[in-house]
Amino acid sequence: MEYQGSCLCKGIQFKITGEFKSFYLCHCSYCRKDTGSAHAANLFSTSAKLEWIKTETKISSYQLPDSNHAKAFCATCGSALPNLQMGGKLLVVPAGSLDTKLEKRPDAHLFISSKAAWDEALEEIKKFDGLPE
Repeated sequence: MEYQGSCLCKGIQFKITGEFKSFYLCHCSYCRKDTGSAHAANLFSTSAKLEWIKTETKISSYQLPDSNHAKAFCATCGSALPNLQMGGKLLVVPAGSLDTKLEKRPDAHLFISSKAAWDEALEEIKKFDGLPE
């Protein structure tokens, strides 16, 4: 399988060739802080290959000291980007960075004990196709 992806400003574009082994929604405090949301949605692979197609803007990265938490992002727009971890053995891809339709569904929620208090029964709240009027 081949997946295309990019950052919000389109200054960075990439291609992933191969399959994702797992897809997790992580609710740990690091991922919530890192995304500014209820959870991170990351795809993982030990065999897929990452190729940078366009790098007009700078790719920055941050490794949280004394942890395994790492993040790559566009220095211009801040969008999360794929990164290699564990000495290049593990490819971590933020699911929202993909432009190609992803058929894979999440395998599990992780670190539920750290879940935000407001992240409960979300399917019960109002839904809009766009901004509310």
